[in-house]
Amino acid sequence: MTNLEEFSPVALFSLVAVLFALFAIAVPRILAPRTKGERTRNTYECGIPPFGGAWVKYGIHYYIYALIFIAFDVDVLYLFPVALSYARGARIHEFYALLSFVVILALAIVYAWGKGVFTWKRKVSR
Repeated sequence: MTNLEEFSPVALFSLVAVLFALFAIAVPRILAPRTKGERTRNTYECGIPPFGGAWVKYGIHYYIYALIFIAFDVDVLYLFPVALSYARGARIHEFYALLSFVVILALAIVYAWGKGVFTWKRKVSR
């Protein structure tokens, strides 16, 4: 078997992927309406005509909550395959590796709690 014959499934898959992407771009260009007007450029607010400015200021602490959530969410997703491996039987060193992982997560929560990240600061506007 030559290198070209070994590569042919990859080339075919790549060609199909490119054609699928071009098809997904071409069909909406052909079928989409071509209206341009003031209502087309307006933002959509549940069918209600928009009012006020679109820029709203948010506190930075919301982003910190989001970052902490994402970090711990990814860590919990890591724990699911580990739990499945424990269903088949685990060795003691695997248990200690998992325990150290969970302890590091707990230390991160304690650190964030000590820094006051989890305290809800109510902003009073006047």
